[in-house]
Amino acid sequence: MNKQSDPTQRFHIITGGPGSGKSSMIEGLRQRGFRSAPEAGRAIIQDQAAIEGRALPWSDRLLFAELMLAWDIRSYHLAEEHQSPVFFDRGIPDVLGYLRLSNLPVPEHMNKAAALFPYSRTVFIAPPWKEIFRQDHERKQDFDEAQRTYDALVCVYHALSYNLVELPLADVEQRCQFILARLNMKTHCIRG
Repeated sequence: MNKQSDPTQRFHIITGGPGSGKSSMIEGLRQRGFRSAPEAGRAIIQDQAAIEGRALPWSDRLLFAELMLAWDIRSYHLAEEHQSPVFFDRGIPDVLGYLRLSNLPVPEHMNKAAALFPYSRTVFIAPPWKEIFRQDHERKQDFDEAQRTYDALVCVYHALSYNLVELPLADVEQRCQFILARLNMKTHCIRG
């Protein structure tokens, strides 16, 4: 497998608790010409609310996790169609972190998915940041839950042998520069 086709070389996760600036960084990287994969959770909440479905974190946490897993596997497969780097707004291990946070057992098929679909071993994690944290229609968690989410993600990613790199509490531009410098990348033109 050559380096360009190896997901562990080009699939990069940005994770962290809710309201820590992940999606803003993904957008900043996208504007620099990088491919991205959106977060599953927010989109699922919007769709489930629109259809009055029950796969919501406040209705059926396990069903919500199953939909996130399906979304993340599909995002992974879509990313495989391209040879360029891809930045993921969360990844499959985040589903395991969500279940840990929810005090729910992780089904074996989810553990298998985390092993079967690898990402770059360096994962960027946004720490809780009270000054930018905001609740909204989809983000009902309070700041305490954002902190506990971060802690659950740290445990899961470490258990899966990923190397976590904590992002600085800085503006989007500085955070994007930090990520690209750490990965030895520059602005990228999407191709392939």
